[in-house]
Amino acid sequence: MASSGNKRTRIQGINRGIILDAALEVFSAYGFRGSTIDQIAEKAGMSKPNLLYYFPRKEDIYVTVLEKTLEDWLAPFRDIDPDGDPVEELRKYIMLKMKLSASKPESSRLFANEILHGAPAIQDFLKTNLKRLVDEKAAVIRHWIEQGKLAPVDPHHLIFMIWATTQHYSDFDVQVRAILPDETANDGFFNKASQAILAILLDGIRPRQG
Repeated sequence: MASSGNKRTRIQGINRGIILDAALEVFSAYGFRGSTIDQIAEKAGMSKPNLLYYFPRKEDIYVTVLEKTLEDWLAPFRDIDPDGDPVEELRKYIMLKMKLSASKPESSRLFANEILHGAPAIQDFLKTNLKRLVDEKAAVIRHWIEQGKLAPVDPHHLIFMIWATTQHYSDFDVQVRAILPDETANDGFFNKASQAILAILLDGIRPRQG
C-alpha cells in the first residue's frame, strides 16, 4: 500500500511539473488575461478535466508558476555571501542571472508581464519578502563599501542595474536578435554578453585608487 501511495505521489508530482512548465510558456506568451485553461492543457498534453484535478482555477496555476519563478530567480541573490570577496560574489551572481536569462527566458518575461500589469498577484510579496531581502543584501553591499572593498555606489540602484541588465536579454530577446542577428545565432553569444556586462559593472564598483 505504501509503495502504491508513493507511486501515485511521484506521478502527481510529475504531472504538476508538466502543467507548470506548460503554463509558464502560455502565461509568458499571452499574459494572465490572454491565457486559457484549454491552452495550458493542450500544451501539457493532457485533458482539461485532468488538469483541473491538480489546479481547479487558472488563478491557482498562475500564482504557483509565479511563486516557482520567484524562487528560482531569487535563489542566487539569497546566496550572496556577506563574508565572501565582494567583487567575486557579485560576479557569480551576475553570471547566474545571465544563465537564467539564457535558459529560462519565459520566467523573466512572465515576471515582467506581472509587474507591467501592476503586480496584482504578488504585490504583497514585493512589499514584504522581496523588500526585506533586497534591503538585507543592500546592507551587505553598503558594509563592503564602508570597508573600502567596493567603490561608493548606491546599493539599491546597483541591484536594480544588475536586474535590468541581465533580464534585458530575456525580456527584450526579439530586439536583441534584431540588432545583432549574426552574433545571437552564435552559441557563444551569452558568454560574450556576460563578459561584457561583467567588465562594465564590475569595473564600475571596484575600489578606486587615489
